Amino acid sequence: MKDSAPKDQKVPAKQENGLVNILINVIIPVFILNKLSSRLGAPLALGLALAFPLTNGTYDLWKKKKTNYFSLLGLINVSLTGTLALLHLGGTWFSVKEAVFPSLIGVFVIISSFTKKPFIETLLLNPQLMHLDLIHEKLEFQGRWKEFELHLRKCTQLLALTFFVSAVVNFFLALRIFVPIDVNLEVAEQATMLNEQIGKMTLYASGVILIPSMFMLSGILWYLLKGIQKATGLTTEQILKS
Repeated sequence: MKDSAPKDQKVPAKQENGLVNILINVIIPVFILNKLSSRLGAPLALGLALAFPLTNGTYDLWKKKKTNYFSLLGLINVSLTGTLALLHLGGTWFSVKEAVFPSLIGVFVIISSFTKKPFIETLLLNPQLMHLDLIHEKLEFQGRWKEFELHLRKCTQLLALTFFVSAVVNFFLALRIFVPIDVNLEVAEQATMLNEQIGKMTLYASGVILIPSMFMLSGILWYLLKGIQKATGLTTEQILKS
């Protein structure tokens, strides 16, 4: 007997855009902390940065009746960065923080692989990127939902691995960038130097971590597409939207 689609997959709900979630809850708040702290002051910049994930998470909880884990992770990241900056801590503390955050994301992603909604589905399986109706129709016809779900789990676990790799690279990169700041300097000078280190970390991380991560994500997308092709019999052109 052919596998049939779960009820919630026969009529797919509107997918959220994972990249937009990352932009609102992670990238914008970190940019505010890095670039606006010297202009607004550390406390105000921290409050503004926290407002993005807090507002987005509250909206989802109130309007959609669900927890937005992107917002939760964004709050943790911004709170850690802002708190360390307010306390004028640097060096090893920031190195640990830079390793902890991607590790938390990796744990979240790998846990999601054992749920009904693997993270890879939120990130890549959306109607803006793929012809989901056609994919679901073919999976139903072929009776290969179980195989497809297992493939999504493997892809999600591979994605989690990229975050753990980033955590290791982040740690050693941060150790070189966040050097101890002379405590005899004025508080304003210490804050300026720390902001410069945060900005340098962000810049270097873009090249050392983000670019390799994009290559790994491209490889995972290729692997995801191969699995969809195998389960549905569709071509890449039929799966992806132009």
